[in-house]
Amino acid sequence: MKSPEEEIEMAEILLVEDNPDDEQLTLEALKGARLANRLHVARDGAEALDFLFAEGRQATGLKVVLLDIKLPKVDGLEVLRRIRSNAATEKLPVVLLTSSAEERDIIRGYELKANSYIVKPVDFTQFATAVQDIGAYWAVLNRAPSLAPRAASKTTVP
Repeated sequence: MKSPEEEIEMAEILLVEDNPDDEQLTLEALKGARLANRLHVARDGAEALDFLFAEGRQATGLKVVLLDIKLPKVDGLEVLRRIRSNAATEKLPVVLLTSSAEERDIIRGYELKANSYIVKPVDFTQFATAVQDIGAYWAVLNRAPSLAPRAASKTTVP
């Protein structure tokens, strides 16, 4: 069994965030919790999908995706739908971390099997604490099943 320090060093997180201020706050909070060692950032939904499903890319090292839903190019709920519809990523933990408190977004997020839906706090200290808690839980404490390795043939994303 790995120590918490080893888990932190191996934790691979994908942050999908188009707001540069929220991205910076999230990165600082994760660094403060020592969870930014293997952090990938996608700034829109298309970039997230490219990261997750590019030819030859294995998402098996990811511990969690922190996903905003109001994104350019491809919205976060569509990114989540594609994650869940692909055998290689269907069990990947996805936390919707968004400014939207709209009931229809919350309902749709859970219909698409989000693992959690968190509305970003406006206050910096609360935001930093929330991100650190999210990172620690999903990247270190949570035990998720291993992601399926990709088949030799190219996986098609609907």
